[in-house]
Amino acid sequence: MTEHFAQPPLISLQGIGKRYQLAGQDLSILDDVCLSITRGDSCGILGASGSGKSTLLNILGLLDLPNCGQYRFAGHDIFSATPDELAAIRNQQIGFVFQSFNLLPRLSALDNVALPLSYRGVSRHESVIQALRMLDQVGLAERAHHHPADLSGGQRQRVAIARALVGTPSVILADEPTGNLDSSTAQDIMDLLLTLNREQQVTLIIVTHDAQIAERLQRRILVRNGVVNEAGGP
Repeated sequence: MTEHFAQPPLISLQGIGKRYQLAGQDLSILDDVCLSITRGDSCGILGASGSGKSTLLNILGLLDLPNCGQYRFAGHDIFSATPDELAAIRNQQIGFVFQSFNLLPRLSALDNVALPLSYRGVSRHESVIQALRMLDQVGLAERAHHHPADLSGGQRQRVAIARALVGTPSVILADEPTGNLDSSTAQDIMDLLLTLNREQQVTLIIVTHDAQIAERLQRRILVRNGVVNEAGGP
């Protein structure tokens, strides 16, 4: 008889708290956050400005560290990791997609996508091959040698998604990825992200104010006054 074991979560937060000092006072931003995210999940993080949503995003992306609790990412104890180890996890396991695209204007689409691989020491030849493959996957192979200024907003976001995916990350962390796009283009970008999530089992975590986008995701995580709760599924 074959035994089946539950897959350990990709991300596990237990009792996470985050506070800042403001004018000599302790300001609590997140309080006792417990959250597990499994490989292949698609999650929306929703909350008003000032709710702690951005702080949670930064902690999930290893851009900020909590003050207390336990955080394990892909089996790594984040509290015991060195800054170099955290940087390596970000580079190898997390793909970031931002509302403002964050492309380098002097680089072509191809070179923007290839850039993360150069940080890993991948050869120029191999970086270009992989970057072209990713641009083809997001439907922009014919625009590989165009610069960001020569691309539409939707095309720039596709380049940003290709850049996030080129290192085959475990998770895509997207911060309002459709916020600067018209509704039709926004739907195309969401279709692309959800296809990648479904076909490649890339974990997808999207911070959004758009309830319609959140409804397309498997899970909805609500942040209100530093407290995190999960809403019912679709």
